Amino acid sequence: MNTPNSINDKKGFIQWFLNHYQLKKRESVWILNYLVNHKEILTNVHFVQDVKFTPRGIVMTAHCSDEVPFRFYKNQLVTTDAEKSFHDIRLNQQEDLYIQLNFKNANQNAYYASIMEENPFIPDDYFITKRERDIAKQILDKTVFDYKRKILLKEIDQALDEMDQEKFITPV
Repeated sequence: MNTPNSINDKKGFIQWFLNHYQLKKRESVWILNYLVNHKEILTNVHFVQDVKFTPRGIVMTAHCSDEVPFRFYKNQLVTTDAEKSFHDIRLNQQEDLYIQLNFKNANQNAYYASIMEENPFIPDDYFITKRERDIAKQILDKTVFDYKRKILLKEIDQALDEMDQEKFITPV
């Protein structure tokens, strides 16, 4: 995971975000304002991508994005009820909370990038398609084949140079 962001960095970003974007659900604004005013909770807040893989995460979306307005993930449960998520945040202040914000050009926003952290819960093969996996296997197989062929040709050349008929005939 990246270097943890300070509470002031997170607080500053949330305030900036609320001043520049209008969220699709007003409860999202309430939650972000609640976080800004509670430092003990803010210490456990992490801004990441793909919160659906985290044990406890929230997706909040601004009007300028076509993504879902709001999702709260807790283990394998998902809800669109912002009040339930707010209740969970208040009751479990010591637990990590992962937040994904969807807004126009979020992946190009320097301020957002500065407080983003790597999501440690994303599966290793999440970004790899079956086709890419098959291509990688073919490349690996071809590389191993070429290596073995090169070694075999080298041994054949060596046997011929040494005029060693037995070594030439004997399989490796």
